[in-house]
Amino acid sequence: MQKPDYKGTGIVNLMSSILAHFGIESLYFPLKLFDSKEFKKKNNIVLFIIDGLGYEYLCKKGKSSFLKKHLRGKMTSVFPPTTATAITTFGTGTAPQQHAITGWFMWLKKLGVVSTILPFTPRYGEESFGKYGIKISHILRARDIFSQINCRSFTILPNVIKHSDFNRYQSRTLTKLGYETFNGFFMQISRALNSSDKQKFIFAYWPVFDELNHELGVNSKESYLHFRKLDRKIQKFSKKLDSKTSMIITSDHGFIDTTKDRTIFLRDHPRLKDCLIMPMCGDSRTKYCYVHADKIKEFKDYINKKMKKYCWLFSSKELVEKNYYGLYKPSKEFLERIGDFVLLMKENYVLKDLLISEKEKLHIGNHGGVSSKEMFVPFIII
Repeated sequence: MQKPDYKGTGIVNLMSSILAHFGIESLYFPLKLFDSKEFKKKNNIVLFIIDGLGYEYLCKKGKSSFLKKHLRGKMTSVFPPTTATAITTFGTGTAPQQHAITGWFMWLKKLGVVSTILPFTPRYGEESFGKYGIKISHILRARDIFSQINCRSFTILPNVIKHSDFNRYQSRTLTKLGYETFNGFFMQISRALNSSDKQKFIFAYWPVFDELNHELGVNSKESYLHFRKLDRKIQKFSKKLDSKTSMIITSDHGFIDTTKDRTIFLRDHPRLKDCLIMPMCGDSRTKYCYVHADKIKEFKDYINKKMKKYCWLFSSKELVEKNYYGLYKPSKEFLERIGDFVLLMKENYVLKDLLISEKEKLHIGNHGGVSSKEMFVPFIII
């Protein structure tokens, strides 16, 4: 089990260092891997997130890559290492127990529903909460970094999510640029950099590597070819960067591959399902369990006898006390969103809990667990 770090080698610490460069104090320690004074003469900072690029993948598959040549070290993601949780850390500079985004599926007590948080919809489907006047600010209390940084800020996002409800929590002074293609992505970064001579912070997000890994597996030929193409594009683009610009490249999480025989379905464990108040939340590698008070013993006994091969069982309180979700006082909303117990999947097992409205679909590539492949992400500076 690889525990996340929040004391100097995690992505939350990277954000503290970036904020320090712009003169902003943070709750968390700065990153130990570099001194923000290194950026003292830099006018522009580009934070480039390659969704799904794990540190171990880069070291194994990208030994001769441009990205590997500029690798400074490794950082831990947050817990769980999944996009919803980690991207919110990049966007707020805080850890999960402050920003309270705890996974893909989340219980929202204020709305009385299990949500799919990034699309900002009920888990069972239907329209976005935003259609009914519900704002992400009602759910996400942490302040976004763009409203704190006193300079021109940009996000470079796929057009499909550029104006999503989840992204509306960001500062109104932020400029959002969208793209559809590889070339469009880098053109928009250039557009932001060339917009003025004043200081700028640019957040650029590339999701395609993650999408390929989910569908075809992190060890697939297609994912590798995409990585190679992305590496070449970055190398070519880096030649356009002037001495006043630094580009930090990292990721939200890494990946593992799984198989159908390593996929556990809750429907095959009816006694376990009967112990639960509501559907499991979280992700396929980290499950939050809300348990009937009079069935806690039955729940624990079942996990320890029937599921021990597949997962570790922790009380949610224990993981908070062990600082899996961050340091300092957790928010009230956060504590509501991690259940009574947490199941952490072992090896490359995943656990599926399907609603009647959900179709069975196997993702070969998965993340959100506590393996080193999922938890460690690269720290690259160009």
